[in-house]
Amino acid sequence: MSIHVVAVITAKPGSEDAVREAMQGLVEPTRAEDGCIAYDLSESAAAAGTFITVEEWNDPADLDLHMATPHIQSALSVLGTELAAPPAIHPLKPLIVG
Repeated sequence: MSIHVVAVITAKPGSEDAVREAMQGLVEPTRAEDGCIAYDLSESAAAAGTFITVEEWNDPADLDLHMATPHIQSALSVLGTELAAPPAIHPLKPLIVG
């Protein structure tokens, strides 16, 4: 059964461009990962500098592997000083199936 995930990444004021560029750089390598069904990146129209990924993975284990990839670990270490808060990662549990 696949798993859907929403991640919210918020840049510090003044760091929006750096975070935007780093987030855009994650899209292609993430989409190429085994187990990635979808990975879409958006920026909030209501709060500039708030980035949202909407993801679907074949299996929860694929999400775990994704979080350990070099491109994610590198982005997290680089962006650590540019973020207003740690990334909020929300694996979703459907309330209604069908």
